[in-house]
Amino acid sequence: MSRWSSAARPPAAGTVTMTQRRNPEQWSSSMAIEHINRRGDTYYLHEGKTKTGKPKYFFSRKRDGILATAIPAGFEVYEDPDSRVTLRKILPRVVTDEEVATVERGVRNLAKQPHFVIDLKGHSIVVHLADNSADAIQDVLFSRLGIQPNSFHLQALQRFTRYSPMMRFTLVDEENRQFSVDRWCFKGSIDDWLPLMDFGDLKSLVAKYCPHIGRESFYELF
Repeated sequence: MSRWSSAARPPAAGTVTMTQRRNPEQWSSSMAIEHINRRGDTYYLHEGKTKTGKPKYFFSRKRDGILATAIPAGFEVYEDPDSRVTLRKILPRVVTDEEVATVERGVRNLAKQPHFVIDLKGHSIVVHLADNSADAIQDVLFSRLGIQPNSFHLQALQRFTRYSPMMRFTLVDEENRQFSVDRWCFKGSIDDWLPLMDFGDLKSLVAKYCPHIGRESFYELF
């Protein structure tokens, strides 16, 4: 499931990245499979064969070659936080839409971050922030040049924005809907998830930790 339609250009900011899941009957036999990512790039699903004769599938921005007209059974379209589009095996969905929305609201309303991506990784809801503040980029490229930014400029900026993981909430108890929380450690010798050793209901964890995202206090969380 995705928060946007792959047939239309999605919003440029505050986007939630999930998986495009479609049933084979949603495609006509003559329709090539395509996916438009958040940056507005169109990817086409190609099909071919391995050296052993087994079918293989991959996405490309080029139309040249044999285009697939159906997503193979058991697979789904996945767009990662940096808008790369791939085909992967369908993963079990264990977190709910409302739980994802809870994290999204926390990032937008408590962290006051308008530009972010939320990705689902198994039992985890992962928050990614833009590497460069959109406001800072606008100041450098537009304000100092005396150009008033418009929607076209902002969409162009979005095409070059990359995202980094910041925080994740992981479901550790499906029956009682209890989560753990980790933050990303940016030390060169680590660059990995740092457990914050806190567990509880998702709303409480979001209220406690989301206000630190994008602030100096984030790096004081242990």
